[in-house]
Amino acid sequence: FLIRPRIDNVKIIADMVNADKAAGRHRKYKIIFSPQKLYSCEMVLEEEGVFGEVTCDEWAFLLLPLDEDIISMELPEFFLDYFMDGDQRWIYSIVTAIQSLYSLFGPLGSVFGVGRCSKIVFDTWKVLVDEKEGYRKDRTPEIGTVFLIDRDVDFVTPLCSQVVYEGLVDDIFRIKCGSVEFGPDVTSSDKSVKVLLNSQDKVFNEIRSEHFSNVFGHLSQKARNLQAQYDKRQGMDIKQMKTFVSQELKGLKQEHRMLSLHIGACEAMMKKKTKQDFQDILNVQHSLLEGFDIRETISFIEEYINRQSPATESLRLLCLLSLTESGLTPKDYRSLKNQYLQSYGPQHLLTFWNLKRMGLLVEQQQGETLTAVESKMGKLVTDKAVGKLTDAFSSLAKKSHFRALTRKLSLIPRTDVEYDLRIPRDMAYIFNGAYIPLSCKVIEQVLQREGWTGLEEVARLLNGNEFADSVSGSLSELKPTVDSQLPIVVVFLGGCTFSEIAGLRFIGKEKGYRFIILTTAITNSSRLMETVSEAKA
Repeated sequence: FLIRPRIDNVKIIADMVNADKAAGRHRKYKIIFSPQKLYSCEMVLEEEGVFGEVTCDEWAFLLLPLDEDIISMELPEFFLDYFMDGDQRWIYSIVTAIQSLYSLFGPLGSVFGVGRCSKIVFDTWKVLVDEKEGYRKDRTPEIGTVFLIDRDVDFVTPLCSQVVYEGLVDDIFRIKCGSVEFGPDVTSSDKSVKVLLNSQDKVFNEIRSEHFSNVFGHLSQKARNLQAQYDKRQGMDIKQMKTFVSQELKGLKQEHRMLSLHIGACEAMMKKKTKQDFQDILNVQHSLLEGFDIRETISFIEEYINRQSPATESLRLLCLLSLTESGLTPKDYRSLKNQYLQSYGPQHLLTFWNLKRMGLLVEQQQGETLTAVESKMGKLVTDKAVGKLTDAFSSLAKKSHFRALTRKLSLIPRTDVEYDLRIPRDMAYIFNGAYIPLSCKVIEQVLQREGWTGLEEVARLLNGNEFADSVSGSLSELKPTVDSQLPIVVVFLGGCTFSEIAGLRFIGKEKGYRFIILTTAITNSSRLMETVSEAKA
């Protein structure tokens, strides 16, 4: 049995072994735990009375290259286990994965990070490196910098609708381990086709990080170029034709096949997104990010819930509202919660509890809307007057870290200048020019400043746990630096989206960095909501 180290999995195997024993069947049993073996699982085997009949081993399958610049640990369980339950069982697996890179590619220059989990991983990794000093002797470094970031540093970005091509494909068709299955609606036949999506697919490589509105233009141009290459056959002599057939024709046919699949995928996505009022949802999302028309937005979400639109989509909008507004007022929270439960069922009570524990959907507590200015005013006026002031300024004076961060880091581009999605000027293009992803902006700023100097206020708003250090012996005494000639490994703990990957590729192109993304899993808004939802389909 090849399984994840989970108690319920082990209990199922123990039941099978006991059933075989009762039936008089004698077999040999072997359990291979991936990525690590846990003592708690062995205890279950012992309690079930089958420990002696089963041999256990572990397979440390830690790094799965999805592309030239994406490596996944394929640990989707980590997000829920750590960020909701505080379970640190996977920390050692993550440290081992980073240590594998370290042992393969030599010493590292600088390590930056933000988030509690990142700090734990870095501290554990540093201990491991100190114990195995032989790894870094007489080695030429092949990785310059490592940046660790927790998923809970930026929950807003993965909850936004993706509009880059690769992100949309993931949202609609679900990319699994770097491959996607296109159904009959894409292939224009009665068969489904499984396709590997990476940079070796020339058509996909050109459009993967493009805004969806530009993709058709790229594909039509590609079709014309292919046709021109096919037309070269006219007027060739026998020798030239032989060369063309042996060297070019196979590649052209493969490109033609992929081109027709991506055109079919675009058409299928256009149909689905039109059905789901995609443009209305994008407008609501933009209003939430910019902090405008909040009452109208709440009314839209109420209507969306009451129409019994997809449950995960309604939940996503609620979480986005809570995160951008630093929680919902008690009145709005109760109202929206009741309407959601009436539309989708009382089983979602546990979902709301999970979201509350993770800070994704919370109710504002009394006193949270009092700012420092109002507190000073409170000394001059009566408590009753302060209460009235608090009510009057509630929309402006909330302790909203997201709003403060958007101002500090200029995450919302200026609206007085028209944004050209065909020639993007910054990372905002990946969200229709409305929002620069917080996670990518933080990474860009820290690398640019070679540390957290000048970003102290930003670090405070991100709840601290920021660090800048080195794991390479004597370098820890020096100021960490960024070598732009060597690859920069960005480690997302809790998953990252294809939109964030597109954002980092954009920074790389602009600043001359070469990023390699190492993530516990690829995620998106649907996966996040399904993970925390107790109601399984």
